[in-house]
Amino acid sequence: MHNPRCKFLVLFIQLVSIISFCNYSRQIRGEDNNTSAVKVDVGIILDLETDVGRVMHISILLALEDYHANASRGAIRIVPHLRDSKKDDVEAASAAIYLLKHVEAQAIFGPQMSTQTDFVIDLGNRVKVPIISPATSPSLSVKENPYFIRGALPSSSQTKAIAEIVKNYYWREVVVIYEDSPFGTGILPYLTDALLGISTLVSYRSAISPSANDDQIFRELYKLNTMQTRVFIVHLQPALASRLFLKAKESGMMSHGYAWIITDVLTSLLDSIDPLVIESSMQGVLGVKPYVPRSNELRSFTKRWRKRFRQEYPDTDQVELNVFGLWAYDSITALTEAVEEVGTTAIPKSKEPDTRENLTDLDALETSEVGSLLLESMKNTELKTGLSGEFHIIDGELQPYPYEIVNIIGKGERRVGFWTEKDGISHKLKMNGKPAKANNKQLGVIIWPGESTIVPRGWEIPTSGKRLRVGVPVKGGMEQFIKVERDPKTQAVTATGFGPDVFEEVIRSLPYAVPYDFIPFQITHRPTSQDYDDLVHRITSKEYDAVVGDVTILASRSEDVDFTLPFSESSISAVVPVKNDDRKNAWIFLKPLKKELWITTGAFFVYIGFVVWVLEHRVNKEFRGPKRKQVGMIFWFSFSTLVFAHRERVTSNLSRFVLIVWVFVVLVLTSSYTASLTSMLTLQQLQPTITDLNDLIKTGEYVGYQEGSFVKDVLKRMNFDSSKLRSYRTLEEYSDALSRGSINGGVGAIVDEMPYLRLLLNKYCRKYIMVGPMYKAAGFGFAFPKGSPLVPDVSRAVLKVVEGEVMNNIMQKWFGNETHCPAQDGMAVTSDSLTVDSFKGLFLIAGVSAGSALLLFFLIFLYHHREILASDDSIRQKLFAIAKAFDEEKDNSNSTSEKTETNESQAATLFAETEASPEVLSNLPLQSPEIRISDGLGASPEPEGFSTTEPGTPVQETIIGTIEER
Repeated sequence: MHNPRCKFLVLFIQLVSIISFCNYSRQIRGEDNNTSAVKVDVGIILDLETDVGRVMHISILLALEDYHANASRGAIRIVPHLRDSKKDDVEAASAAIYLLKHVEAQAIFGPQMSTQTDFVIDLGNRVKVPIISPATSPSLSVKENPYFIRGALPSSSQTKAIAEIVKNYYWREVVVIYEDSPFGTGILPYLTDALLGISTLVSYRSAISPSANDDQIFRELYKLNTMQTRVFIVHLQPALASRLFLKAKESGMMSHGYAWIITDVLTSLLDSIDPLVIESSMQGVLGVKPYVPRSNELRSFTKRWRKRFRQEYPDTDQVELNVFGLWAYDSITALTEAVEEVGTTAIPKSKEPDTRENLTDLDALETSEVGSLLLESMKNTELKTGLSGEFHIIDGELQPYPYEIVNIIGKGERRVGFWTEKDGISHKLKMNGKPAKANNKQLGVIIWPGESTIVPRGWEIPTSGKRLRVGVPVKGGMEQFIKVERDPKTQAVTATGFGPDVFEEVIRSLPYAVPYDFIPFQITHRPTSQDYDDLVHRITSKEYDAVVGDVTILASRSEDVDFTLPFSESSISAVVPVKNDDRKNAWIFLKPLKKELWITTGAFFVYIGFVVWVLEHRVNKEFRGPKRKQVGMIFWFSFSTLVFAHRERVTSNLSRFVLIVWVFVVLVLTSSYTASLTSMLTLQQLQPTITDLNDLIKTGEYVGYQEGSFVKDVLKRMNFDSSKLRSYRTLEEYSDALSRGSINGGVGAIVDEMPYLRLLLNKYCRKYIMVGPMYKAAGFGFAFPKGSPLVPDVSRAVLKVVEGEVMNNIMQKWFGNETHCPAQDGMAVTSDSLTVDSFKGLFLIAGVSAGSALLLFFLIFLYHHREILASDDSIRQKLFAIAKAFDEEKDNSNSTSEKTETNESQAATLFAETEASPEVLSNLPLQSPEIRISDGLGASPEPEGFSTTEPGTPVQETIIGTIEER
């Protein structure tokens, strides 16, 4: 050091340093030799006591240096004025007022804390100065604050990425651990909504104060550890998060089966956490943070930034550049571009000081002339080559980035995937930010806490020593389904039966142990009754953790609890006594047809007889005569068609058409009647006393149901009177009530679910029968609290048990082999009597046919007698005339007499020639095969029609035979 050259070198270096420092100080204060340049003052408010504040400070300085290094921009000088808020809201407000009043800043960057930014934004709105803040709280709205521009992503933008991770691993419940401050509470509504969108429940919210000591943190973690949820989302500042994870490690919560997800602020600032804490207490944690693409510009800037940081903060431990520093750089770059766009003409070079007296600091603030111009330029700006990527601001809000999902391993992090708003989770991103196409929808291999690669289930049985409390019904009957007993010595509760056995097999099938205890619940029917609904509601009141037994899955119950998949099918039906053997009944021949069908058939017989009489009355002598004879003919002719015994011929084509249709209807009716009667007389059947529950309502009979069952509410909805309902417990009580009947203090029917009724019929096969209709029910299931993570696993286990041989063994054990009973296959039993509904189509065809023929007849009749209608007589006289014309016999004398004479001459000739020579028969004309020789003198031949042919005379038969031979 005594060498003169060394002394000179030291003095030279000191001189250069002093000159550089003075030059930099002038730049900071706005002092510059270039007096012709227009100066733009920009305020900067940062917490320089925090690493994030220092990182952003260096980035801002480098952004301004890069702006000023461009020679083409010498006309405008942007002068930064830095103020330290010292982590205090009041200091931040004071700094803002100072910058606006004394410096007359045209824009302000900061503050970085949301609570500080809130007041500064109000000042900006008042004086029309843009406030560019990296505050992330969603409660700061750019829509409600026109001069607020957010220079960072809001914390709400990451909630969908976190929810997608939770969805990817099928976690149904999570616990949110957040800082009890505006920073922590701002994200909660958005995170909760995002999780609800994937049907995931936030089971608990744990608020930790920034001032909480280690004991308070440990107690909170212990409480969380006693719960069953094992997925934790942490939204804390780095300092508080370090203490939390240290205590979580001590509590054993960083081991196998736990899952931890940290938000973007903590993930982006991992470098500020002690590496020993990361290595010892944060292994296996998942984190999300905005994705920053690597580039040569970023690498070059990082080197410059590190060098400058060591110069500005030589006494501070080295801090790494993070995304907040990059956003600060891009925000200032966007501001400089806005300043350039506004230009020098719009920026005032100087301003007269306000000389008014008695002004407060707020009153002295004047509206900026440039602020609104800068705002319009910055509110919608885009930096495609920003250091943080595509820095795009729309309406004052920074647009979402792709999120990077990292897994903390060792002292650092390892990328395992990405998330984008458009494509969700992906393993890789292309250079343009779009996801790859193939095999890209899953995250990479993740090392979970406890150095496990097995995905945590997301929940565990609480470690507090508490066992699963399972409620079981005690009802004193139907013990095949469930029977609850208590040991008099140990007071231990045991449950046996179909339901408990299935539950035990299901629990045994789970891939983990679930300890449980049965808790009895008494089902009664007293005025202060407790039923199955009350049993299920004990889960809602947190008295039980589950309910096992013959509990039916109902929509009303599922509003309060979650059911597993059903382990037994079910439906509601009725059982009634069997009728006595009706084959000994003297009136059994009337049973094949219902009363309505008998009446309808008789009415149609009369109707068809009347139609045929109308059509034949004028042209057929057999349908004429005294009135009594004609009325008798109507009934006789129609009813004789029942056995096809009618001998009267019909001559009208309309009558023949009607009879053809009606004979077909009669054929179908008689065939159906014969088949039904034959079945009744020959087959031995178990017939129910009733076939429809509505008959019980009409007759006012009593109906039985199982005590405590929801079937009572079903019967009330079917309009059964509550006073007509009686409850029973056992199968024996069911049988006794049905045997006695409603008159003797019993019931006319038992309405219950199918499993119970099958058990009843299995025991009393020939005494009772099941009748329909059946009302579908969801079946028996196990009930758990709403959102319980046990439900999916138990449901899958139920499927395994139901599909296996174990289920058959359980059913065989409790129900045995069902006795084969006729008509006991669960199908609805209906009446054997035929109803009108079965023949509606036939009656419709017959009625339309007869009606059409009758209408056509009257139209023709009225046309032939149109002179009566055209006369000047009164309506009454016209009706009498028409009736008289109808009653008159139609004149067919000419054709009849001619035909008679011809037939008589032919017959006489035939007789004469027959006596003379037998060969005369060969000359008979073949055109007259229908010649009949009457056995009565003077009788004319019968007209052809529907009739049974009379036996011929010997002569007639000889003639006909000879004609046939010829």
